[in-house]
Amino acid sequence: MTASTDSGPSQYAALGLPLRHRGKVRELYDVTVDGRPRILMIATDNISAFDHVLKTPIPGKGAILTQLSLWWFDQLAGIVQNHVVSTAVPKAVAGRATIVELLDMIDVECVARGYLTGSGWVEYEESSTVCGVPLPSGLRDGDKLPEPIFTPAIKAPMGEHDQNVDFATIARIHGEELACELRDLTLALYTRAEGIAAERGIILADTKFEFGRRPNDTIVLADEVLTPDSSRFWDAELWTPGEALPSFDKQYVRDWLAQHSGWDRSSGTGPPPLPDDVVAITRSRYMEAYERLTGGPFDPGTMNSPTTH
Repeated sequence: MTASTDSGPSQYAALGLPLRHRGKVRELYDVTVDGRPRILMIATDNISAFDHVLKTPIPGKGAILTQLSLWWFDQLAGIVQNHVVSTAVPKAVAGRATIVELLDMIDVECVARGYLTGSGWVEYEESSTVCGVPLPSGLRDGDKLPEPIFTPAIKAPMGEHDQNVDFATIARIHGEELACELRDLTLALYTRAEGIAAERGIILADTKFEFGRRPNDTIVLADEVLTPDSSRFWDAELWTPGEALPSFDKQYVRDWLAQHSGWDRSSGTGPPPLPDDVVAITRSRYMEAYERLTGGPFDPGTMNSPTTH
């Protein structure tokens, strides 16, 4: 993780650790483990939508993201190494935090799409392409693509939209060799995860991965992985391209803000607080995603067994 210090109060300031970076959902603190610099990565209960961190948290969300990521890291261990060092964290953040490697993060959102929707659907309607990848004509919102595609984005500062780009742009910025490695890893991870999800009645429509480099240039899978925050999960039984796409991610929050809240996204003001029923439904969908994927009940007080790379 590259250094970036944010100012302002933190709910975890009582840990007494140097704050390295605060994102929309995660806070990163500098720690030393066995004499080596590491990062304490904490997933808060914050939820973001339309490039805003909402005023209303989703209780337990940070623990769901952390524990689901750990489960997926184990499923994907044969494809690429990951950044997790230990789950032995301070009691105050047990279940929602991990000790991870200090990496040089690669500034690319590595997105894999197996289905056409979201910003990809918007671009397709205009040009029959997604991030420069040509697609067949006549596809509907929610249709499965002939094969998964790599559609990278360049990360934007918090509060701004990430910029979708084509493969050639990533190759120009980071070099052809690294761009190919990122693409190949992304598609291999997606293919493996899509198959696992399908066995559980869940469609993995798209997802994003982030990678970092160790000092020896080894590429490592980092941040969160295959959570409802970073992925689009659909119920396979209810999936109807062109019509209903019931999801297990934060699309429910986006839909409420866009269709029912009365909030004008162009007003310059932030989104309104979420009603209790929206919070409860969103939390239940995150929990259902966790439980259907892992095959076990979610317990916010129980952390997975220690995972290492």
